[in-house]
Amino acid sequence: MEKILDVKDLHVTFTTYGGTVKAVRGVNFHLNKGETLAIVGESGCGKSVTSNAIMRLIPEPPGKISNGSIHFHGKDLVRLTEKQMRNIRGVDISMIFQDPMTALNPTLTIGTQLMEGLRQHKKITGEEAKQKALEMMNLVGIPNPEERLKQYPHQFSGGMRQRIVIAMALICEPELLIADEPTTALDVTIQAQILELFNRIQEATGVSIILITHDLGVVAKIADRIAVMYAGKIIEVGTKREIFYQAQHPYTKGLLKSVPRLDLQGEKLTPIDGTPPDLFSPPVGCPFTARCPFAMEVCDKVYPGTTELSDAHKVDCWLQDERAKQLLASTANN
Repeated sequence: MEKILDVKDLHVTFTTYGGTVKAVRGVNFHLNKGETLAIVGESGCGKSVTSNAIMRLIPEPPGKISNGSIHFHGKDLVRLTEKQMRNIRGVDISMIFQDPMTALNPTLTIGTQLMEGLRQHKKITGEEAKQKALEMMNLVGIPNPEERLKQYPHQFSGGMRQRIVIAMALICEPELLIADEPTTALDVTIQAQILELFNRIQEATGVSIILITHDLGVVAKIADRIAVMYAGKIIEVGTKREIFYQAQHPYTKGLLKSVPRLDLQGEKLTPIDGTPPDLFSPPVGCPFTARCPFAMEVCDKVYPGTTELSDAHKVDCWLQDERAKQLLASTANN
């Protein structure tokens, strides 16, 4: 498969009065053409910072991409100037931000906001921009688009505003769409409609999607591969089936056990005890050690290497590392 995005050893830090926050610590992943990759993890693990780094939207200062590369079609986005990035944002890579209620300007009509990106990046007339805006509103399921173009954001429901934000992100036909928790502020019924919309848009346009979420129900619906993030690191990655049915990292298993399931009625949910580590001074070993029921002596001293379980399934965990397995075997024999 054609690889359109390749993130290698990405580090993002924020300098504060209290010290330096190491928000993203050596993240590696790639995205194939036409694929949906979900990045999941609890709040504060670095998901949104990673997505903002790809778009080069980290505020400098206090933030900084301190190391690593982000190759989009072989071009390293980290090395580009702000002017060069402006020519990529919205055209080649677009982003849907977390809250549709605040992503739209309340003083401008929907039509003005939809057409702004087209007029900025494409050499087209006002009438052509309007026709494209109507086409996108039809694609995302907005009824009476001619009338709706003249209206303001407050005249739309939350679900409709989310559809408008999706239309804005797609109007310049980007190759890569980053969706940062696109269903968080929506009720369950509207969530299902938005996820179905993502599927239809991907089939119609072939866009590649990075989905940022903490909702494993959303992930199960549309993701092809899943990357599990914890304390600024991706600790496990694999296909949807591998993560849901063959998860190997204790944190991934903990996430799955904490989600209600209709096929396991009567069973209690198992929460993950403890709290994430302090990223002002992150641990040198596995960051999950303090909360892990299977932690060994080596876990908090040395970060585990990446163990490849299949072509797509990789995990950073001492339980799967051959060195730890040999150590445990020799200890048992003695």
